[in-house]
Amino acid sequence: VQLQASGGGSVQAGGSLRLSCAASGRTFSDYVMGWFRQAPEKEREFVASINWSNRFTYYSDSVKGRFTVSKDKAKNTVYLQMNSLKPEDTAVYYCASRHRVASDYNYWGRGTQVTVSS
Repeated sequence: VQLQASGGGSVQAGGSLRLSCAASGRTFSDYVMGWFRQAPEKEREFVASINWSNRFTYYSDSVKGRFTVSKDKAKNTVYLQMNSLKPEDTAVYYCASRHRVASDYNYWGRGTQVTVSS
């Protein structure tokens, strides 16, 4: 399984970025795709997730209303649209996947850096 995140960059506060996560190597119909982030000297934290087979999505309170997770099944790609970015959103963002009945994410991609300046 390979997960490739891209789309990071540097923006000013209030700006937007869209991250992409291209997935390959298996069928993901029974999987959940998640986005996580890790800021310097902080623990990795959950950001958002989406289920491949239905419309259910979940968000952390810190990004709810600003970030939107979506999927393109034809492209096996998951997106994270990030609007109204804040300096505290600065982190390395990772995509990950887990089986829908698993508690832990066991496939991880390389991160992509997001930097938000004030």
